[in-house]
Amino acid sequence: MTRNGTAISATAASDRLDWVDYAKGICIVMVVMMHSVLGVEAAVGQTGFMHHVVEFARPFRMPDFFLISGLFLSRVINRDWLTYLDRKVVHFAYFYVLWVTIQFGFKAPAFAAEMGWAGVAKLYLLSFIDPFGTLWFIYLLPVFFVVTKLTLRVPPLVIWLAGAALEMAHVSTGWVVIDEFAMRFIYFYSGYLFATHVFRLSDQARAYPGFAVAGLALWALVNGALTHFGHADLPVVSLALGMAGACAIITIGTLLARQHWLDFIRYFGEHSIVIYLAFFLPMATSRTLLMKTGVIHDIGTLSAVVTFIGVTGAVAIWWVCRGTRLNFLFERPDAFWIAPRKPAARLQPAE
Repeated sequence: MTRNGTAISATAASDRLDWVDYAKGICIVMVVMMHSVLGVEAAVGQTGFMHHVVEFARPFRMPDFFLISGLFLSRVINRDWLTYLDRKVVHFAYFYVLWVTIQFGFKAPAFAAEMGWAGVAKLYLLSFIDPFGTLWFIYLLPVFFVVTKLTLRVPPLVIWLAGAALEMAHVSTGWVVIDEFAMRFIYFYSGYLFATHVFRLSDQARAYPGFAVAGLALWALVNGALTHFGHADLPVVSLALGMAGACAIITIGTLLARQHWLDFIRYFGEHSIVIYLAFFLPMATSRTLLMKTGVIHDIGTLSAVVTFIGVTGAVAIWWVCRGTRLNFLFERPDAFWIAPRKPAARLQPAE
């Protein structure tokens, strides 16, 4: 195993804004889909056809997101600590604090009815130790960034094997940070460590699309079968499916970029952080309104519509806020930078 600092191919680098963003777009849609589908099904007490899609994606939905998040880390990991912490910790901390407060603002009345306002205050404070709701991803990313930089002098094989062991241990303490760290760090670290191989995989998929499609078909059969028969969570199997699924999504993203198909997926990937932060509002609102009006009776169709509104509604909120005083909702103000602010480079670490 070697660290991934220098061997990123020219093709992979130049295409990053295509296939990486396509892959991120697929991931963010799957994340919104999961919350939308499970939310609808919990509200009505039934499952629909979308439940099978969510279950199929479960082994690889978050592994792929974390693997992509580690892909470009080698480009910045050797920066001084102040700059590194600004880009990789303060950046996400700002959005987490802001949006967890916004979410509590919307949900506080319902919480207060159950546990009183003192309970709401306690739950809000607890969210800074144990991440709240849908925002756990951007809470955990800074932890991964810091742990990876702190362990730079540790042999990569040791870190990778430790991460694999934690994933296969299926740690379940009830604390989101501990459990999700154990389950997801291996994928983030693999993205960082094996970035060269990931870019090579994309290059090969672009060069040999027929073989790529055949490989995807085989993967879909295996992933579907293991998920259907309840074997996807077994030790070793879960790690293998997570890695294979991440490679599959990267391959799909590459093929879509190669043909310039479904460009809206790429757009969603470019703005995945926007969607991740804001989708809860259009998702919850549309679910409530559609269920009250009863205009859609099929549970699967209802779930699909809520997913669509969750994704596009988040983008619409961002569009409305751009260039206004509400821009701080999606762009970190200068007051919250602890290192000199520089113009964004064309190739950025996936977020």
